[in-house]
Amino acid sequence: MMNINKDTLLCMSLAARPGNFGTRFHNYLYEKLDLNYIYKAFTTGDLAAAIGGVRALGIRGCAVSMPFKEDCIPYLDELDRSARAIESVNTIVNTDGRLKAYNTDYIAIERLLAKHQVGPDTVFALRGSGGMAKAVAGALHNAGFRQGMIIARNEKTGRRLADLYGYRWQADETGLDAALLINVTPVGMAGGPGAEELSFSERCIERADRVFDVVALPAETPLIQYARLHDKAVITGAEVIAIQALEQFVLYTGVRPDDDLVERAAAHARG
Repeated sequence: MMNINKDTLLCMSLAARPGNFGTRFHNYLYEKLDLNYIYKAFTTGDLAAAIGGVRALGIRGCAVSMPFKEDCIPYLDELDRSARAIESVNTIVNTDGRLKAYNTDYIAIERLLAKHQVGPDTVFALRGSGGMAKAVAGALHNAGFRQGMIIARNEKTGRRLADLYGYRWQADETGLDAALLINVTPVGMAGGPGAEELSFSERCIERADRVFDVVALPAETPLIQYARLHDKAVITGAEVIAIQALEQFVLYTGVRPDDDLVERAAAHARG
């Protein structure tokens, strides 16, 4: 058990609905690496005051989730390339009162596309139009993907995201034929109303070559399970959340744990 003292550095998260993954992941690594940090999740009804508190109280790092990823930008001092590329923030680092923003979701998507050798000539369909969808679409665009479809029932946000990166938009799967399917909606998320549902139709999955689900809990969503059943290549949300949380940890502490320890931290966070 760590000994909290006056020198303990606080890292935190801000989300509309705080979860436990980040808290468990970071605190596990702090303990295993004997680092004098502690991590706590928060929500807020006053974003300006919350960001001001990060600066004024010397809070070392702050993870940012929806709906604050874009709204926090006016209160920050500098955007890293990863945040500037998509004008969306999921990580704030406080260095002597100067707040610099990053987007480790974007970094994670970038790395996973490279790791899984997904070529930029791949035709994709991305379901969703929220903050995470923006990170995924931005990473795809900046990696050279030009043939893509944004599928979103919300025409306003769907068209806006599609237009931002030069992709097409449609409200549903009508006529869809894509080699890469990407789910960036809560469908399939444990505890949610669509926990047992597929985010794409069986037909679309069977015609695809690869399926990518950013939903991290459970690690094997209905979409991933169905894709595996039909021998499709998969990229999971468990991979995304582990990379983005690791990169936040490195930004906050300057320490990069080995792969085995990261894997154990992610398993602990999911457990």
